[in-house]
Amino acid sequence: MISLKRNNKGDFVQASGLRTRKNTIYQANQAEIFRISRSKFNDFLNCPKCFYLDRVKGLKAPDMPGWTLNSTVDELLKKEFDKSRAEQKPHRILQRYGLEHIIPYQHPELDIWRDSFKGIECQIFDTNLYLFGGIDDIWLNTVTNELIVLDYKSQADKYPVTTERYLNGIYHQGYKIQLEIYAYILKKMGFAVSNIGYFYVCNASKSMDGFHGSLLFEETLVPYKIQLDWIEGKLEEMLQTLNSENIPKSHFACQNCAFNQEQMRIEQEYQ
Repeated sequence: MISLKRNNKGDFVQASGLRTRKNTIYQANQAEIFRISRSKFNDFLNCPKCFYLDRVKGLKAPDMPGWTLNSTVDELLKKEFDKSRAEQKPHRILQRYGLEHIIPYQHPELDIWRDSFKGIECQIFDTNLYLFGGIDDIWLNTVTNELIVLDYKSQADKYPVTTERYLNGIYHQGYKIQLEIYAYILKKMGFAVSNIGYFYVCNASKSMDGFHGSLLFEETLVPYKIQLDWIEGKLEEMLQTLNSENIPKSHFACQNCAFNQEQMRIEQEYQ
C-alpha cells in the first residue's frame, strides 16, 4: 500500500521518512528514561534491523489506516465489561463458559492501563528503559485472587472458531506474544497473574442471507497457556541491539527489508 503524507487539513505535505519527536529516538546508553511499547518490542522480535532503524536511527514507517471496525467492537465490549465491573458480576460470556468465579477486575488506574499511549509498564531490568502496553481488559479469578489478561479480537473467518485452530493460526502467533508481554508486565508490577489468558474472539458470520445493515458475531473464548520464560532473554538481546553502533541483520523473511534492498538495487542500475 502506498501512503501519502497529509496534514490535519488533508493537504499533501512533504514526507521526510524521519520522525521528529526526539523522545522516540534512542541514544546509546542515554541517561533519560526511554519507553518501549509492546508493539515495538514485537517489531524487534520480527526484524532487529527494522527495529533498530526505527528506534535508533529515527526512520518513520509509512502510516497505516486505523482498524475502525475492530476498534468499535473493542469499545462496545469494554462498555459491557464496565457494566459487569460496576456490578461485580461475571459477564455473560463468562457465565456461558461456566466461569462464574471470574469477574472484571476493578482498579482506579484501569483507564490509564487501557490507554495505548500510557498503559501498564515495568522497568526493564535495572536500566532506564521501560516496557509498556495498553491492555484491552483484565479479569479477576475470585478463587485464586489472580489477574487474568485477555485481548479482544474481531475477524470474519468462514470457519467456526475453535481453540486449536485459532492458536495454530499463522497470523495469530503474535497474539500469544501480546498476552505474554502483558502478563509479564503485570507480574513485574507486583500482581499475581494467572498462567491462563484468554482471547475473546468475535467472528462475523457469513451465513446470513444478506447484510441488512448489521453483522452477526459469534463469540468464543479461547484460553491460552502463557509462557514467560523466553521474555527476559529477548529483552536482553533488545538492549544490546539498542546500544550497538552497528545495524543488525534483518530477518531473512522481512518483506520491508527485501523491498528496500530491491528498490536500492534498481535505482543503482539506472544511475
